Amino acid sequence: MIGAQVSGLVRAVATKLLPEDLRKWIRKQQRHYKLQSVPVGTVNFGGLRRLTPISPIFGIDRDLISVERFYIEDFLKSHEADIKGRVLEMGEPLYTTKFGGAKVTQSDVMNYVEGNPKATIVADLTDCLHVPDNTFDCIVITQTLQMIFEIDKAIANLHRILKPGGVVLATSHGITKVARREGVDDWGEYWHFTTQSSKRLFGDVFGRPNIEVMSYGNILTTIASLHGLSASELDPVELAENDPDYELLVMVRAVKRT
Repeated sequence: MIGAQVSGLVRAVATKLLPEDLRKWIRKQQRHYKLQSVPVGTVNFGGLRRLTPISPIFGIDRDLISVERFYIEDFLKSHEADIKGRVLEMGEPLYTTKFGGAKVTQSDVMNYVEGNPKATIVADLTDCLHVPDNTFDCIVITQTLQMIFEIDKAIANLHRILKPGGVVLATSHGITKVARREGVDDWGEYWHFTTQSSKRLFGDVFGRPNIEVMSYGNILTTIASLHGLSASELDPVELAENDPDYELLVMVRAVKRT
């Protein structure tokens, strides 16, 4: 049935049965992606023709450097000059240590609940009035914002507790498997972001001129990430290719202006 529908669509395009505006859009996509005709029914999915992921745990069982982690580290590496002074990170000071080094004068870790021995601050980012205004030179918040339902309050507090001139470096899920946390605490994964939504969310708080938003990913790395493949299973050229139509991860650099 599906194959017949696809074949019918192809015939419709060929015989100009589709509306002109839709046919123009299809031709534009063909030019953009330099599409070559692949006959219906001839695509060889190989080992990807399966209904379960190759790794259901984000590739942790295959390699410590997943496709997502590779992109996160590439983003932070490109902004490591921002990771200095008093730095706040969520959960553990992994990237503060890796990319801040001697530039960091004080490292703080925020955790949502009690019990994390690495935490210096226990706080809900949506309701953390006990954390003073203008405290941190840099805040590193990776793969966390999608776990917060009241995202607008969280971003407002990131701005509030940042020093004037300070920088937030944030990464979030775009196209990805859902990271379920029900039963662990009262968090879950509520949002997956796009560059467009991130520009609105951060721009409305920090001001549009004070934010940079970018995405990482392409069709191949997105498929690889969904299957839980590791970055080492792809070529550097494949990882480096960026297609803004496939936003695997969305990254934000936001500056608090004086």
